[in-house]
Order: sequence, then structure tokens, then C-alpha cells
Amino acid sequence: MLNAMQLLGTRKPKIALTLYLTIAAIFLVGMAGTFTAKSAPQNSNGQGSGACANLPSFSALQSALATATAADNSGLDNQMWATLVNRDGVVCAVAFSGVNRGAQWPGSRAISAQKANTANAFSLDASSHSGLFPNGLALSTANLYSAVQPGGSLYGLQHSNPVDTSVAYAGPSSSYGTASDPMVGQKIGGVNVFGGGLALYGPGHVIVGGVGVSGDTSCRDHNIAWGVRNLLALDHLAAFNSSPAVGGVSGVSARPDNIIFDITPNPNGGTGVSAGGFGHPTCNIRDSGSGSLAPVSP
Repeated sequence: MLNAMQLLGTRKPKIALTLYLTIAAIFLVGMAGTFTAKSAPQNSNGQGSGACANLPSFSALQSALATATAADNSGLDNQMWATLVNRDGVVCAVAFSGVNRGAQWPGSRAISAQKANTANAFSLDASSHSGLFPNGLALSTANLYSAVQPGGSLYGLQHSNPVDTSVAYAGPSSSYGTASDPMVGQKIGGVNVFGGGLALYGPGHVIVGGVGVSGDTSCRDHNIAWGVRNLLALDHLAAFNSSPAVGGVSGVSARPDNIIFDITPNPNGGTGVSAGGFGHPTCNIRDSGSGSLAPVSP
């Protein structure tokens, strides 16, 4: 009959084998969990692509951008990039209007996302309960130009929230502007202060995010962003029934966050002076009349 030491000795190989198999199983389960987690886009705060469920799809953005770009022949008549972000600044879709990703300025991809982030970040709806703008305040990126110039009330804003370059330039370039663009599901950040970014308002004047367009003069960028927002039916800023309109600085209720051309040359040189403080320079290259843009929806 085997004593205790002899019995233990005969079991050592079996114990070691069992231990090794257990460790290997734990390792494989952990790796499987890692790959599963990577299969869905995540942003730095762990929010997946489900955070974009209430915004238009990639194909809807792509279609709206192509239509709006073809309809506007101002500026340089370039092809464009567009980005949608949700209210948390998470990128939900990135698209381009040309035949391939090289048919528009490559640098405008990140700028379009930056504009979308800015318009969303500095616009409000009625939930803000603001005294001066109790029904919300929609600010386009074009409305910020004069205020951030030296001496302006928001000087330095454009440096306050840098683009996350690890998000902007992640992944293979071949995926840029597709449904699997690496920016989707991530927060890019950034502040841009010229035309092309607009806040998105759903039914009931509820702000749901922002759209940014880039690829041409900043004036044409604004016009096309306006067209994209209208085509996506996310321009619910006008008054309806007992619900007042969302406020803006343009002074025109039908286009509250429209670009404003009220800058006159500074007699002392340097940046021109905006009469209302929210003006944007003219672009001088086949500018179309911003006053003819579609009125916002109720």
C-alpha cells in the first residue's frame, strides 16, 4: 500500500498538467474577451457605436453631402468631407462626396470633424434655461470667427480644446470616409472658428449633435453644411405652435445660426471689426448669397 508521500509523488505530474491547462484556459478566455471588445468601436469613455443610434447613418450622410455639394457651385467648387458627432462629441459618421478619398483635400477630413465638434460643443437647446436665450442658442462655427480674434470676447477659444491626433489619424487611410472610418465611435475634440460647422436639432428643438463640412472656402463649407443639415431633417430651430424658435446671433429667425458678413476694415490695421461681434470674412471666390439658404424647419 502506498504511503502519503508516495501517493503525492505519483500525482505531481497530473497536478502540474491540470494547473497548466487551467492557466491556458484563463489566458484564452481573456484574449477572446479582448478581441470581442475590439470588435465594436469604442471611444475613450467606453461608449460604443450605439451612442449614435439617434443620428443618421453613414449612407444618409454620404447621400446628403453628395446632393448638397452638387447643388452649390460657389467657392472653388471642390468635393467635400463631412462628419457627424453626437451630443457627447462622439464621431458617428464620416463621408466624402468625390469618387474616392483623394478627390477632396485630405486635410479637410479632420477639419470637418473638428467643426462638427465645435458647433455641438457651443450650442444649446431650451434645457439650458438661459436668461438671454431661454429657448436655446445655436452657434455655427462661422459665428465664432470675430469673437476669437485678438481683443475679442472669446480670444483663445480656438486653442482651448486640441484635436486628439491619435483619433484623427488612427487606422488605415483606406478606411477614411467609409462606414468603418476609424474616427467613428471616438471623440476627436478640437475647436474650429470659420464656416462649416452647425449644431443639429431634432424634433422639439432638442439638440442632438453637430455636423461639420470642409473642403473648400469656409463660406462654401458653411453653405454645404447648411444643405446637409436640411437634407438630414435636423434643422428644427423655427418656432411652431407654442414652442418659440431657438435663438441665434444672426438676427434672422429663419436662419438663426447663419454666417454673418458685417466685418469692416480696421483703420488701425490687423483684423477687421465686426459690427455685431460675430461676423465672418467674405471669401471673395464666387460666394453665393447666404441669405438664400433654406429657412430652418419648425
